[in-house]
Parts: sequence; C-alpha cells; structure tokens
Amino acid sequence: MKRKLLIVMAILSLCVVLAACKKKTEEPTSTAAPEATATPEPSMEPYMANVLTGEPQGDDYKNQRITAVMVNNIVAARPQRGLSKADILFEIKVEGGITRFMPVFTDYQDIGEIGPVRSGRDQFFRLILPWQALYIHEGQSVVMQQYAIDYSYGNLNNNDGANGYRDYGRVNWSGASYDNGTLALEHTMYTDSENIQKYIDDNSVDMDRTYNSTFFNFVDYRTGETRDLSNSIDSAYSDKYGPIVSDGEYIEIEHSPSYKTRFIYDAASNTYKMQQNYSDGQWRDTVDEAADNTVLSFPNVIVLYTDIHTYPGHEAKDLQYAEYAWGGVGYYCYGGKCEKIYWQKGTPLEALRLYYLTEDGQCSDTPVEINIGKSYVSVTDVDYAENFVHSTLDGVDLSSATTVTYESHYVEDDAEEGETLGMSTDDLTTNATGSGEAETVTEEPAAETPAEDSAEVPADSTGEPVADDPEAVG
Repeated sequence: MKRKLLIVMAILSLCVVLAACKKKTEEPTSTAAPEATATPEPSMEPYMANVLTGEPQGDDYKNQRITAVMVNNIVAARPQRGLSKADILFEIKVEGGITRFMPVFTDYQDIGEIGPVRSGRDQFFRLILPWQALYIHEGQSVVMQQYAIDYSYGNLNNNDGANGYRDYGRVNWSGASYDNGTLALEHTMYTDSENIQKYIDDNSVDMDRTYNSTFFNFVDYRTGETRDLSNSIDSAYSDKYGPIVSDGEYIEIEHSPSYKTRFIYDAASNTYKMQQNYSDGQWRDTVDEAADNTVLSFPNVIVLYTDIHTYPGHEAKDLQYAEYAWGGVGYYCYGGKCEKIYWQKGTPLEALRLYYLTEDGQCSDTPVEINIGKSYVSVTDVDYAENFVHSTLDGVDLSSATTVTYESHYVEDDAEEGETLGMSTDDLTTNATGSGEAETVTEEPAAETPAEDSAEVPADSTGEPVADDPEAVG
C-alpha cells in the first residue's frame, strides 16, 4: 500500500515539475509583439421576412393583418379573378364533394379585383384564426358563424364580400352568364381593393399588426440558399412505403371522386403550373381572368391529409368537418421533388406546423424548412390519400381525360344573422371527432406527436415561437 502511495506521489510531483517547466518556457524573453485583433464575423441584418412567403420585406412592406377571401371553385364559377395575386392559396373540400379556394394576401391593397366571392367555412377559418386575419366572404355556414361568435371575431369576419358587387354580365368558361339566364346569381359576386378599403374605413377595422413569425418555417432568405429536396437529409431516408423524397414533376390530388387538381413542374421557372378537371372530363389550366388569363403557378405545393367528413346533425346540408387536432401525413413538393412530411395543428388557436420525418419514417420534432415564395396548400380527405400521384413527367399523358367533374346535390348553408348552433364549437368538435382516435391511411404510418417541448408552438426561421393566443401573435 505504501509502495502504491509513493508511486502516486511521484507521478503528481512529476506533473507539477512539467507544468512549471511549461510555464517557464512560455514566458517571453523579450518584448512581446502586440496581439493581433481578430476580425469579427459580419453580423446578419435583422430577419425581416414577408409573413406569407418568407421573402425579404420590400420598402413598401406594411405591418398589417393578412387578408383572406373565400372564392368559389364550383366549375360554373371558373375562371376566377384575383387568384394569381395570392401569397398562399388554400383548397379544401366543402359540401357536395366540391372544393373552395381561400387566397391569402399580405397586403389587401394589392389584391385588385377578386371573385366570385363565396360563403365562409370553418375548415378555412381555423387555419387563419391564430393570425387574426381579415376574413372576407359572402354568407357563412352556421358552424362558421358560431366560430366567429365563440372567438369574438367581430368586424374581422366580413359577411358581405366587403361591399361586394354583382357582375351580372360575366361569362364563364362555357359561355354561361347570369344575363342570358344560364348562370346562377351566386356565381356573380366580386370585390376589390377599393371596396375592402371602404369596408375597413367604414367599420374602423384595425389593420395594424406586426407578426412575430412567418406562416411557415421558411428557409432564411439572408443565407441566399435554397433547400434542394433531392440533396436534403431526408433524401437518404426511406420508410416501409418507400423513399421519403422522390419524384414530383407531376402531381395529382384527388379531393373527392369528381374533383381533382394537378400540377406540372416547369423547370424553366421552377414553379408548378396548376390545372383542374372539368365537367367534360378535360383538364384545363387554372387561370386568373383579371390578369390576362395568367396560369396560376407556385414554387411550393403542400398537400396535407386528414379525416374530412360530415358534421353530425348536418347531413342534410353536408357540412364538412376537417380534423385538425390530430395532424397526419403530408407532402411538400418543390423543384420537381416531393418530400413526405408530418403536420400538426391542434386547437383552433394553434398555428399550422410542418415537420420532417425521422430516419424510421416517424414524425420528428424538427420543423420543415419551406423555400421562400408563394405556396399552394391543399387540406385533403385521407380517404383519397392512396390516389395521390407524384412522378416524373415521362410517360404521363397530359391530354388524357381522367374524371368527369360533377356536383352532388346539396343545400347551401347560409346562416341567418344571429343564428347559433345551440352548442359551442368545442362541443361540436367533440361530437365530430367521435371516438377521439385519428383515422389514418392504411398506406401511410400513423402520425406521431412530436416531442412535447416543441409541439406546442411553431418557430420561425429566427427561432422565435408563435403564440397560440391570437392577441399575442403580432
């Protein structure tokens, strides 16, 4: 024992000696030269991004509420006006298997003319509620009206198309018009930036709003980088259904047995050109009549799958409930590639959040980086997830007819002023959710909730969280 102690003491002594030697040799023997001052790394300018596109704010950017407008997409309403100005365009199924659009704009003064304006639906409203957007429509379902009551939305919920006006002489794609007795009145309502401004002024709507986050977790524009999906971390991953990142030059989305949307990737512009199917079974470009029939195009296409079904007790009018509480599988398409993702939302006051997958194909706790620019977003019925197509353009016959669009008979639900459900929207949602178990796609893994410390609120490119209190968002 003593011998071991002596050895340890010897080693410690040696260490002290060596340390002292080192210190002595490091002492300068002459006047030291002044230390060179390290050149500081240039600091980034403050992150000031457009809330809907992630692009840098221009000199004319205004810190104001975003504006959303409900636009008719029944075949008779085509072509629409004003959609090409949208920063984000949502498409979701409503009654009778048809879809409706909700274009969202950073600045209402840039909208120009838009329409045909149609009635509000809660599956759209719940996506913009956390952002306290100005929501413009003509009429609303009784469920939508109850949401506006429950969340004290006041004059931010506009129900007359913001002083909307009728264009009785407008002619649709097939030559029908109200003037010649072949087009229903509901397809003739329009509004524009001037009328929206008048509504704001007349009702003292407070449009001032500085958001503390962007709508998606965009790639930071200050880096000058673009995320290449084919070279992303995800491109090395596969789940049991195949590669997480795969071809996406051709995208086809089924909303119902008769309503489809497809996108064709244009490498020259790095955008997806939008088309829809029609009642004669043909695909046609989705164009903006107010912009010389410009074809709608988007660098970002996002498809989110969830359970969509009729609200219990509202079967006669087929009011559709979209399940946002559970999240699910989705796809992010950019640059001719599609990346499988997971999405979450939660309560009506929580913002939509998109997440990468893990190596084993489950939901991670890392927000997806969306490339800057305009986005098309479809919230789509999980029943049709197996019919989602994303492939190369090779071998796709773009001229072929696939589905004849038709509208099932339904009764448009426009609530009377002051009409209520007789229950809260929370109770209605509980009834609509049923057993409380999310319906999932048999071809896709079930959604897994991200880690608890990151699932509550999303973060923007700067890492700042988005509060789930609408008054705190901005």
